Parts: sequence; structure tokens; C-alpha cells
Amino acid sequence: MMRQEILTGIERRRRWSTEEKSQILSEVGVEGATVSDVARRHAITRQHFYQWRRETRDKRMVPVEETRFLPVELAAAPPQGGTSNAFPANERHVEIGLRNGRIVRAAADLPENLLMRAIRIAESA
Repeated sequence: MMRQEILTGIERRRRWSTEEKSQILSEVGVEGATVSDVARRHAITRQHFYQWRRETRDKRMVPVEETRFLPVELAAAPPQGGTSNAFPANERHVEIGLRNGRIVRAAADLPENLLMRAIRIAESA
């Protein structure tokens, strides 16, 4: 005779919806939170986190925002406090402040496709 055992109670394996995974993944970097901090807060392992990130990237579940350029105003003199000396004073350059707080500095004559690529890299880093 074959014996079967039925386990009752709370399921040991948790299920996370795509929205929950995206929310958890987006918490990294907010107020300096690391992957370990976020994983600990949600009682998951870092391996889960990296696996979800890889799945998200592979399935292209991350919304790709279209890069938009906004009108800018060229200033005659650098703002008070100075800027980095990455460009000689006689060369024109642009500084673009991103939502994540990073600043992209580039030559004013940089081709648009390279500038868009630099912005995407800075946003995802």
C-alpha cells in the first residue's frame, strides 16, 4: 500500500508578481540603499535580486523611456562655484542634470547619438 502525506499550512515558497519584483528592484540606490539592504528588507537573498534583474533585462520588462531633449539656455559665464576643468575655457560644452542626480558633461558639438548613449549609460549606472 502506498502512503501519501499531505502538508498543510503556509506555503514555503513565496510568489512575487512582476509588479512586486519591479518595485523591489527599483529600491536600490534610493537614499543610498544597496542590493543587500533591499534584499534584507524584503527577506530575499541577493541571488534572487540578481536573478530578477537578469530576467527583467532578458525579457525587456524594463520600460524604455524615450530620450527627450529640452530647450536650454546658454550662459555667458560659468555658474558661481565653478565647474570642473574637464574642458578648456574656450571650448563650448553642455552639462545635463539627470533625475538620478548625476551630471553629464559633454562637448557642445558631440553628435546626438553619442550624447543620448552617454545619458543612458549615466542613468543606468
